[in-house]
Amino acid sequence: MAGVQHDPAATRAAIRAFVRANHPDVGGDPAVFAAGLAALRAAQRGEPRPRDRYDAPIEVVDRPRGVRGLLHRVRAWRARRNRCPRVR
Repeated sequence: MAGVQHDPAATRAAIRAFVRANHPDVGGDPAVFAAGLAALRAAQRGEPRPRDRYDAPIEVVDRPRGVRGLLHRVRAWRARRNRCPRVR
């Protein structure tokens, strides 16, 4: 059963339909609602999760150092200082 793919949109739709039909505010039993919602959420957690944003490959940026780096930072600072203001 590991190869079975689940549709996240269908799972969310099933949870919403269950909530609409069994919520205690619309006359459903609170115990049945809590048990059913827990079962649906447990099934939802069993799905493969989307890729975590911290799983991306690490990118190393080489910045100039020494006199060359100092010149780069001064030129960038002067360019920021001499540009037109954002607010008029």
